[in-house]
Parts: sequence; structure tokens; C-alpha cells
Amino acid sequence: MKLKGKIAVVTGAGAGIGEATALLFAKEGAKVCCNSLSTSAKEVVAKINLSGGDAIFVQADISIEEEGKAIIDKTIESYGKIDILFNNAGIVLGGAIDTTSTEDWDKIMAVNVRGIYLVTKYAIPYLRKTQGVIINNSSSVAFKGVKDRVAYTASKGAVLSMTRAMAADYLEDKIRVNAICPGTTDSPSLVKRIKSKGGNYNEIRQGYIDRQPLKRLGTPEEIAEGVLFLVLNEFCTGVSLLVDGGMTM
Repeated sequence: MKLKGKIAVVTGAGAGIGEATALLFAKEGAKVCCNSLSTSAKEVVAKINLSGGDAIFVQADISIEEEGKAIIDKTIESYGKIDILFNNAGIVLGGAIDTTSTEDWDKIMAVNVRGIYLVTKYAIPYLRKTQGVIINNSSSVAFKGVKDRVAYTASKGAVLSMTRAMAADYLEDKIRVNAICPGTTDSPSLVKRIKSKGGNYNEIRQGYIDRQPLKRLGTPEEIAEGVLFLVLNEFCTGVSLLVDGGMTM
């Protein structure tokens, strides 16, 4: 129960890394606000509550200011404070510069970058009171370019730079800010991306596996363990933790 008495907010908690982290936080004793754009995080909340934990669901689009604020407002209404913010929600859209539509570019930046800005903006006053911690979900592609991911890569590079700037900004407030940088993770998001490509599912999936030096995909639970480490280790701020199967070595 390493997080007993703590209140955590997890955006994009409906599946994959967000779900695994929300479940891990709850297992370690935290009460968790689980956000998702759809109603998918309702099932995660149900799992937590059925196992004896305490969680609430807030459906919201983090790229819309009023909705991002509502995540924080409802957490405070339910629990009275915030100790941990995991800015996890994000989207992946493919394409190079000349094959990425302006609409897709703007959408990725709205969710992956603006969304972190908005949710964090409204969480900061409460994190100041608790001397809390923020974890931003960046990516291994912030360190290493991959094909047909230019908008996503740009957004995750922005998240990495934001993390360092935020860590500097809130040092005197004793708010720590770190980034988790996953490699390719076996998640519903990846399954959806593979299916969207058409072609042979197993061959496309194998391509993702082959670019990992460990020759396997990461699991959401492995990434969640990295997030928990950054939450617990009080000597970490401005840190970029790569949990990427050797992808950037």
C-alpha cells in the first residue's frame, strides 16, 4: 500500500497503459479519478471498486478546456485533494509531413499537447497544496524517429520538453514532474492501428515486434510499473524514463 491516502487522477484510463496504471495505483492504496473520452473507464472504475478500492469516473475530452477543468473539479468534489496526476491520454495518427492532413495534425496536437496543458493548469493549485507529482506520457519516439509518425512524434517531443519546463517551473513548489517514455506496447490502441492498415494482421504486428531489440512488445503493466517508480522516487524530477525494450539504445 505504497500510495495509501493518496488521490490520483489518470486521464485516458479506459484501456492500455492508463487502465493498468489506474489499477496499480488503486492496488497500492490510492483513490483514483479515471477519465476517458468514451465510457470505457467505467469498467476500470467498477474493477477497482469491486476489489475494495475507491474510484470515480469522469467522461471528458481533455482537449476542451471546460471538460479538462471538470476532471479536476470532480476529483476535488469527491476527494478534496490531488496528490498525483498522470497525463496519459493521447492519440496516434500516422503519416509523414506530406501525407498528414492539417486536420489530423491539429487533432494530435490538441489531445497530446493542449490536453496536458489544460488538465495540468487546473490541477496545479491543488498539487501545490499536497506537494504532489505529475507524470506525463511521452514516448520513445521523442528520442528516435520512426516512419509515418511525424505528427505523433512532434507531439511527444513537445510533451518531453514540456515536462522539463514544468519541472523547472514548479521546483520551488515542491511539485515533481517526470515523463514516462514507453516503447511499442501491446494495447488496444496498437491493435486498432494494425487493423486500420489493412493487409495481413500478423505480418504487420511482427513488424512492430521486430523494431524492438528485445523482440517483444511491452505490456501495459510494465509501463505502469515505470509510472509508479516515478511517483514514488522523490529524487526524480525532470526525468525521462524510457521503458522501451531497448528501442532507443
